[in-house]
Amino acid sequence: MTNKDNRKIGKILAVAALCAAVAAGGIGVATAPGWAKPAPESEASTPVRNEPGLAAPVVKAVELGVTPTDGAKAVNPAVAPSVKAVNGKLKDVLLVPAAGGEPVKGSMSADGSTWTALDPLQFNSAYTYSFTIVDEAGRETKKTQTFTTVETANEADAAVYPENGSTVGAGQPIEIVFSEPVVNKAAVEKAVKITVSSKQPVAWHWYSDQRVRIRPEKFWASNSQVTVDMKLFGVDFGNGMIGNFDAKVQFKVGPQRLAVVDDTTKTMKVYFDGKLVKTAPVTLGDPDWLSPTGYAVIMEQERRSKFNAGSIGLKPGDKGYYPPLTVEYANRLTSSGVYVHQALESAWGAVGKYNVSHGCVGLLPADAAWFFSNMKTGDVVQTLNTGAPAVEPLEGYGDWNIPWAQYAKR
Repeated sequence: MTNKDNRKIGKILAVAALCAAVAAGGIGVATAPGWAKPAPESEASTPVRNEPGLAAPVVKAVELGVTPTDGAKAVNPAVAPSVKAVNGKLKDVLLVPAAGGEPVKGSMSADGSTWTALDPLQFNSAYTYSFTIVDEAGRETKKTQTFTTVETANEADAAVYPENGSTVGAGQPIEIVFSEPVVNKAAVEKAVKITVSSKQPVAWHWYSDQRVRIRPEKFWASNSQVTVDMKLFGVDFGNGMIGNFDAKVQFKVGPQRLAVVDDTTKTMKVYFDGKLVKTAPVTLGDPDWLSPTGYAVIMEQERRSKFNAGSIGLKPGDKGYYPPLTVEYANRLTSSGVYVHQALESAWGAVGKYNVSHGCVGLLPADAAWFFSNMKTGDVVQTLNTGAPAVEPLEGYGDWNIPWAQYAKR
């Protein structure tokens, strides 16, 4: 045997000796490689392990999702709070106003993993969540979280006309006036559903960020029913403003009643559902106070109304000034004071012949009484051939003077 062979056999014996020493618990234990870590305890011996090991299946960590998040501010009250546990279950979920009061009603999913609030929240309120998480090993962890909803200053509401349960004329547009500017107009329009029994499509026309009107292309169909269903609670108006209500308004439309006043013939012809039912002579605005043309809608009716020249900018000594007086059978057409009414006694001789008013439509007593009794708010008066511009849309309800393509344009 050569010296080289002797050296190889010596190395083999040395390695064998080292392995024997390790097996016997000798010095080799202290020099074992770093990957030889102690085995983790089994799940049976301790309930706290949730790290991967060799002895038993591991309990997965519970993943928790809570809406709104802990400490959230300016939360939209329409957002349904919820708690969801993945790899676990929930119990004893309680959502209460921090200032006290009844807990918010909620519903638990069949598997016990998700709780969802059923009641809407209040504005400008702090809420506290408390709940218990149970993992797959039955271990329980209690949690508490808080959040605060949108402040009162950021609430937005609206007023609607016509009023619920009313009956109006076929020319009455729907008007919604918002308490706050609406930036997200598309969101608001989506949240308001207009249903018309006659199936007439409608268009929205925004006159400002706070005022919108809605009408069909032609007058409402006779005896139709209109429903305005507003689901505005929680709708984001923009600029941090949140809708604070839901409401449903329903109104009925009467017959289509239209009075056509023609300055050329000095007559008024009244049509009910397209049928001529009344012809009467009129006097209109004199050359200094031309009666506006186009369509107007009767805004209100007063059996007797007090007129004051100061309301149209006249004072004693001015041309056209008249002292305060009371007129009979007054039907307002514009905010600035154009009416259909009984002509003053001093003007009766002019009716049907020439114009003497300050822009109003004057009728003889019997005709004025008939008009007042048979025409209603929302009915339409069309004036022709005076040479004056049409009634402005916001000078009452002059919406019908805007061409449909323009009115419906987005």
